[in-house]
Amino acid sequence: MGFLSGLMKDEDYQREDPRPAGALEDGETIISPDTRRENRVPPGQTRTRKWPVLDAHGTPDIDLANWKFEIEGLVERPLSWSLDEFLSLPASKVYADFHCVTRWSRLDNVWGGVATRELAKLVGIKPEAKYVLALAYDYGWTTNVPIEYFLAEDSLVAWSHDGRPIPPEHGGPARLIIPQLYAWKSAKWIKGLRFLAEDHAGYWEEGGYHMRGVPWNGGDGERFRYQNDE
Repeated sequence: MGFLSGLMKDEDYQREDPRPAGALEDGETIISPDTRRENRVPPGQTRTRKWPVLDAHGTPDIDLANWKFEIEGLVERPLSWSLDEFLSLPASKVYADFHCVTRWSRLDNVWGGVATRELAKLVGIKPEAKYVLALAYDYGWTTNVPIEYFLAEDSLVAWSHDGRPIPPEHGGPARLIIPQLYAWKSAKWIKGLRFLAEDHAGYWEEGGYHMRGVPWNGGDGERFRYQNDE
């Protein structure tokens, strides 16, 4: 009974089947295209109803009073925000699935935050910028994202999940969400973005993970560097 009672009290445990994308089409929520697939679980993945906690170094201790989000690199206007300023940016909602390279998929998520396209407009990305390096608060952790996935309609820097603030163990106060790539690209505890002309491997990529990471490509998803990048 203790285990079952714990699940019943877990606000993040999904008790229902995933909602079809059409159920969320209210004119305000952005629908991630992968939620429209007949089978929403990529090859090699298994659906979980829980929200597992995975990271490289554990949850960092972040001083929210001095939290900053900075954008630099190949932009016309490098910018920096405090947490209050960042949370005041125009907000979007995204309905998306979430696929971890460790082979679990959490379907039916509603993220709230600022669209990456909105951030791009604010800083003015230079034409030669082809990649983004996401910078995080956990001991210098980074990950790289091709610009076309960063600027996808369903990508955002999120501060809420299913209507509640993202808790620290899941990357709060803000994390990157790139639904069309594996979840390690959705950097937790994000503190900034650097726009680059050339691709630059991040933490897991240096360790052998794929430079792009599309769950649906190939027979088993783009998991590791030895796989074809095309």
